[in-house]
Amino acid sequence: MSTYILCLILFVIGIYGMLRKRNIIKIIIGMVICEYAINLLFILFGYRLNGRAPILSPEEQITNMVDPLVQAIVLTAIVIALATTALVVGVAIRVYEKYGTFDITKIRKLKG
Repeated sequence: MSTYILCLILFVIGIYGMLRKRNIIKIIIGMVICEYAINLLFILFGYRLNGRAPILSPEEQITNMVDPLVQAIVLTAIVIALATTALVVGVAIRVYEKYGTFDITKIRKLKG
């Protein structure tokens, strides 16, 4: 149960970084922390104590097997998160090239 609470704390730290910080790089780091917290939560859902790999053999019956679906979903989520992070970093670089700053409040003042 404590790992779920720590996962929630990690998610809240990421949300805090996205909502309260004004630097685009810090917002991106908060987004990445949220993504990792969600991936960790998914892995915790599929975890079994003393679980075995989901490889079946004809001569033995496995009773305590970890969930392979969760592992596949997290692997896909990691790839999507990497692509999203690369896209957001690319946008941040373009914003810096145009405005010369990563501060959102200064970018809002430079509209036009």
